[in-house]
Amino acid sequence: MRNSFPRTKIEHEKYSTKGKNEATADIGDHGTLVDDVKYRIRCNYCGKEVTKYSRFRQHLGGTHGGVTPCDEVPEDVKECMRQSLQIRKEIRQSYELCSLGEENSDSNESIEQNADNVESIQPYSLRKRKHSTIIEYTGSEQEDEILKKEEAEDYSSRQTQRCIGRFFFENCIDFSAANSTSFEKMINVLVGGRSRVYKAPSCDDLKGRILEEELKAMRERVRKVVCSWRSTGCSILLDGWTSEKGRNMINFVVDSPRGPIFMKSADFSDSIGDVDAMVSLLSGVIEEVGVQNVVQIVTYTTAGMMETVGKQMTVKYKSIFWTVCASHCIGLMLEKMGMLGTESRVLSKVKTITKFIYSHETALKLMRKHTGGFDIVSSCRIRSMVPFLILERIQSQKKYLRKLFISPEWKNSTLASTADGEMVADLVTEDSFWTEAEVLLKASIPLIRALHQLNGGDRRPQLGYIYETMDQVMEAIKENYKGSETKYQPFWTVVDGIWENQLRSPIHAAGYYLNPGLFFSDDFYADNEVKTGLLCCIVRIAEDERERDLITSQFDDYRMSRGAFGDGDAVDQRAKLAPAKWWSLYGGECPELQHFAIRILSQTCTGALRYGLKRSLTEELHMKGRNCLEQKRLSELTFVHYNLRLQNLSASNADYTDVFFEPIDPMDEWVGGGGMEVEAAEQNGNF
Repeated sequence: MRNSFPRTKIEHEKYSTKGKNEATADIGDHGTLVDDVKYRIRCNYCGKEVTKYSRFRQHLGGTHGGVTPCDEVPEDVKECMRQSLQIRKEIRQSYELCSLGEENSDSNESIEQNADNVESIQPYSLRKRKHSTIIEYTGSEQEDEILKKEEAEDYSSRQTQRCIGRFFFENCIDFSAANSTSFEKMINVLVGGRSRVYKAPSCDDLKGRILEEELKAMRERVRKVVCSWRSTGCSILLDGWTSEKGRNMINFVVDSPRGPIFMKSADFSDSIGDVDAMVSLLSGVIEEVGVQNVVQIVTYTTAGMMETVGKQMTVKYKSIFWTVCASHCIGLMLEKMGMLGTESRVLSKVKTITKFIYSHETALKLMRKHTGGFDIVSSCRIRSMVPFLILERIQSQKKYLRKLFISPEWKNSTLASTADGEMVADLVTEDSFWTEAEVLLKASIPLIRALHQLNGGDRRPQLGYIYETMDQVMEAIKENYKGSETKYQPFWTVVDGIWENQLRSPIHAAGYYLNPGLFFSDDFYADNEVKTGLLCCIVRIAEDERERDLITSQFDDYRMSRGAFGDGDAVDQRAKLAPAKWWSLYGGECPELQHFAIRILSQTCTGALRYGLKRSLTEELHMKGRNCLEQKRLSELTFVHYNLRLQNLSASNADYTDVFFEPIDPMDEWVGGGGMEVEAAEQNGNF
């Protein structure tokens, strides 16, 4: 891989040349950077190594300056470098003349007489404005200062180009956009004016050296993350889907406290229903990550063959747990709630309202006018969550929606006299709809709040909280119905059924027990389910009998708050610090238990869906028909794109719930597709 250099653009018209094969002043075309700290470059023609860009230009241009000229350099390259050096010389002279503008005429004459040779400028003096002290500057000192300025410009140019490259890579922008005139003008406005030698990256730069640089940097970041897995462990997150063309895809993301990384993707369309093939695929991923590093696999579904795959994986790898994404399970809970008798009717009425409003321009304008621009429809990656989000948004605008459908503007509109218009107006203005909506929200809101918390509402790994979170959901539902068993029990049955049969795992019980903020609280309750889950984790994770015995014996110190566990800071920080952090600070006297606790509490309980990775890139990667070079480049771009996305999400202060929400699809069933076109045809006879 060739190291990169900033491109030097010759801007003086008198030096410009035409032609396809013209020589360039781009150092990267003539040398290889062998030391990016000391800026040592190896000449591609004679092999000599020269420090600093300016000296390398002198080497190629044959202008001496204390540097041995290159005997192998082509004449057109030599001339190009001489022109480049001449331009820099003129810039330096302008700089010197400006600096000496207020000096005596003798000094000015001296500089003008020697303007043809920067090296021959004699020492001169500059007066400090504040003091009468005279400071002497030699020509060589100022030359060094200017060379440093040039090198800083070169470095800044490279960094700017890499930032532009990241923007292209992260947002999957076609590289050909870099060749457009408007792109070049935009870059010149933003940064071009700051440097006389700056050039915006071209399409070839982006898919060539800049992509190579970013790939190298990303691999180094991944290497550092991988090094942390030995102490914290990691979770392999599965993100699977079926493309519009019917292909079955899966992305593999490895999550840990140091941040998530995209590992690889696969097209398993030819293996649908083949449990052994999926087990083999997952086993390859585990071996690549390192069996000793993997604590759990978080799957995106239990449908189809995945439940059987999970059972086989836990038999094959006894120390690895197979869990289901908590977000997926909560989505199932909401979906089943929406299928209950009364609740199903409420959601059907909600859809009637939204489809009518969003299908008619007049109704939509009136709604936005009365709600202050508020949209009652919201879209989400978890489809089963959408009806309840919309219901909650409609409920929040109850006052304004009712005013809308009794307003003169509505009554005077042509829509008010239509059958659909009358039906929607009746729904919104009658109390029964709002009563039914409120009843359903009492069950759904606790689940939606839990979904927010589990997906990074407080930026901490949530495995140590999932037990408590689901208990709180159940209690909140019961409290919302004021303890009326006939009202809350149907919802409890739904939540408890999915918790027991799909979501719950022994590792969740262990996380609950090891979370000091919960363990030492008044509400903590370790029933047989929790104790059995904890014991199961000890047996499976600590395969050595001696280690198991040590962990078991050290639990007494934790339970009784002995030693460092009972220190003032440890007690004070139980509920304030992330559980894994608390163990790393205060669990050192029980090293085996500390290691066990950190590995469990460092894990997530949700899958890769929360990162909102762009699936179309994976689909494109696995399309056939490319040559080897194009496939390699797309594979590298996919790796860089996904990991830039994950890195930026991990580094930001925002929680991950934002990626759940997406723009409303005009053809979504909740907005009625092309209804506004129908209304326009009704009113105007054409669209």
